[in-house]
Formats: sequence, structure tokens, C-alpha cells
Amino acid sequence: MGATSFGALNWTILGAYLAAVMAIGFGLTRRQKTSDDYFLAGRNMPWIIVGMSMFASMTSAISYMGMPGTAVKEDISILIGYYLSPVVAPFVILMFYPLYRRLNVTTSYEYIFRRYGASARYGVSGLFVLARLGWLGAVIYAPALVLSIMTGMSVYLAILILGVIATLYTVAGGLKAVVLTDAIQFVVLVSGAILVAVSLSFKVEGGVSGIFRTAGATGHLVNWHVSFFEACALAFSVSYFFSLMQDYGCDQVAVQRLLASKSYAGMARAAIFNSLVDVFMFSLLAFVGLGLFAYYRQFPAAGVDGDRLLPHYMIHALPTGISGLAIAGIFVAAIASGGAGIHSMSTVLVNDFIRPLWPREIASASEVRLGRMFTALIGTFGTFVAFYVSSIEQVLKAAGMILGLFNGPILALFVLGVLTTRTNFRGWLFGACAGIAVTLLVMNVPIAGHKLHWAYFMPCSVLTSAVVSYGASILLGGKAADVELTVWRSGEK
Repeated sequence: MGATSFGALNWTILGAYLAAVMAIGFGLTRRQKTSDDYFLAGRNMPWIIVGMSMFASMTSAISYMGMPGTAVKEDISILIGYYLSPVVAPFVILMFYPLYRRLNVTTSYEYIFRRYGASARYGVSGLFVLARLGWLGAVIYAPALVLSIMTGMSVYLAILILGVIATLYTVAGGLKAVVLTDAIQFVVLVSGAILVAVSLSFKVEGGVSGIFRTAGATGHLVNWHVSFFEACALAFSVSYFFSLMQDYGCDQVAVQRLLASKSYAGMARAAIFNSLVDVFMFSLLAFVGLGLFAYYRQFPAAGVDGDRLLPHYMIHALPTGISGLAIAGIFVAAIASGGAGIHSMSTVLVNDFIRPLWPREIASASEVRLGRMFTALIGTFGTFVAFYVSSIEQVLKAAGMILGLFNGPILALFVLGVLTTRTNFRGWLFGACAGIAVTLLVMNVPIAGHKLHWAYFMPCSVLTSAVVSYGASILLGGKAADVELTVWRSGEK
């Protein structure tokens, strides 16, 4: 799998794509005159572009390779979780988006400030930045490692290329550059997955039916049995209902794109479009995983398994040129997610820390300069994290798990904020502590000799946090929130 196997045509395709990304970013530099231009693309992006950007930014290279890898190593029960995306979409559309639009916020954490106060805002937005910094290093490192193996380039060079491109085009063009390149990247992502799926359908003996026969005979399809201790449809259905609500309703990466829409109706259409794409694309990637499993049973490859099967197949089984486009999909996922994370963290730092703490009002042009400065710093830091991620991998995994514990309490804070007037920040602190404690307990203490499957961690965290937060808020008392900050406010959205 050296550089010669990648081929000049593939390098040309990949290079042309990366050059186009940079050209879009720098072509939009002079149009970023106000903070709304830089952070929210002027709030006038078409909903279809926003929907494409949502999918591209939330689907990292880890997900792009991870779904087929999971299908190969285990089964496709996790796919049922993604089928919940169209079910979750109406909840976030009706619960969160009208408030964000009506309050004209730049970040989802501005809503937390208005609903709970400054302490809640700093705490939740700070957790977002910390979690995304660790995630950014992994998002850059994982595909860089695979691409270095596939193309023969140094892993450090691959990291540098991904990190520099994601940072530079984001610094230059702001959210509009990120969203527009995400739309292009969306097409490349979908095209690459379709090409691999079609190729596998022809190369596996028996075609599509042969792939499913092999998967069924070896237990790689959906596990419909109810279990609390192993992967099954129930576990992922419950888990992803809450996880998708957190991702699309509260997380700044998705919310920022939605806020760039022209209207509330545009936000709703983008969210529905993204949910349908979730179903299609992850079904396609699950099929790719089953196809890879069947293909490599017929044509074994020594030392290649799990997440490495997809890139190995791309470089060895697809025609030159086609493989270049498919591999560009991995670069696409890394750059899209990296740029999205970098820009969202910059937006949060400027809007949720610098702006409220600055002793005087900041001019819009100055906010753009601050946004670019923080974007460059975050991108540089994330690239260095990726350089050292291999040596501190276990530390990052531990940090990611600890920070991940907060997703449940944060979702509870948002949901209780929009649905009730009695929940307060003091009560939530008790709920967050209870949710984290219960989650740590079920993570580490066996039940009847078995540990609870990881898919149930998020539901345990959310439900415990919500119940205790509301109960503690009632007991502690305090002034009820303004009904204008909940979904119960009537009137125009």
C-alpha cells in the first residue's frame, strides 16, 4: 500500500479538490464585514445548503469509516439509532428552534444565559469548548493515519495538510465558506459511498442478495432481542433518541448552521432534510460494511480488519480515479468536521466569553478580527493535539469519556429550560451531579454479573439529571422564569 499504488490520477483528483476548498475560503474573505457575516453567514443561507452542511459537519471521518467497521466487527443494530433521526427532528424543531430564532441568538448558549444566568452560560459553553478540542485532535488524526497508510505520505504530513486546510479556509471565509464547502463535501461524501456500495454489489459473489445472505448467516444483521447488556435495536433506539436531540438541538456545531438559515421555516426544512439524509447515508454505509465483510471472507487480506477495511478496499478494488474520488470522501469528512468544530469553538469564545466580559461594546469589525484570531489559534492547537494524540491516546479517551458524561446533564438543562418555568441553575447543579454519579455507577458496577451496554449510559444520564434537577429546583424555590423563554409562549415564531 505504498505511494505508487495511489497513482498520479488519484493525486490529481485529491489535489484539485483541496485547491477548490481553499479557493472558496479565500474568495469570500472580503465579504466578511460584520459579525453576522462571519459567524452566521449573514443569516441568509438557503435551507438545502444548510441541511447539506449539517450532515457534512456532523459526519466526521471517524463516523464515515466507523459505521462500516462496526458492521464488520459486530452487526448493524446501531443503524436503528440513526433511523430515529426523522423522529427526533420534530422535537427539536418545535422545542428549540423557535426560541433560538425569536431571541436572535448567535449561539445556543446565549439561550442558556437568558434562561438561567451567566454562571450557567459560562459553565456549559466552557464544557463545549473543552470537549470539542479533544474531539478535534481525534477527527484530524484518525483519517490522517489511514491516509498515510493508503498513500504512503507521512502521517505528520497528512495531519498538517488536513489541519492547515481546515484552519485557513475557515479563517478566511467564515461560516459562509464552511457551509458552501460543506455542500460540495456533501456531494463527495454521498458519491464516494455510492461508488463503493455499487462496486461491492458486483464484486461479491451473489451480489446484493449474497451480501445479505452472508450477513444473516453470521449474525451481522440487526439484533432485535431485548438486552441491557449487549448491542441491540432497543439499546440504540433509546440512546440515539437522546443523543440526536443533543446533537441537533443543543450542540453549537449544528445549531450554528441552522441559525444561518433565512427563516424559521428554513431551519425546519434543513433539519428534516438532514434527518432523511441520516437514514439514507447510514443505511448505505451499513450496507458497505456488510459488503466489506462478505468480500473479505471471499478474498482475505492479511493484517487488514475493522476500520481499515474500507480504505483498503478503496485503494485496491476500485479503478484509479474512482478510488481517488472515494478517498477524497475521507478527506472531505475530516476537513468538514474539522472546519465546523474550529469555527463553532471560535464563535462560542467570542460570543459567550469575550463579548459579555469585555468592559465596553465591541465593534462588529473587531468581532470579525477576534473571530479570525481565535479560529487560527484553535485550528493550530487542534493540529498539535492531532500530532501528539498517538502518545496520549489513553489520556484523550479518558478525557473524552469524562466530558461525554456531561452531554446528558446539558441536554436536561436545555429541555427543562424550554418546557418548564420552575427549573433553575441551582437545582440543575444537583441534577448534573446525580446524573454523572449514576452514569459512572452503571459504567463500572456489574448488574447480575454483566455491565450495562454503553448505549444506555446517555439515557441514564439524561433521565436522572432531569428528574433530580426539577425536584431540587422545586425544593430550593426561586423566581419562576419568564414564559417567553419557554415553548409555552404563544404568538409568531
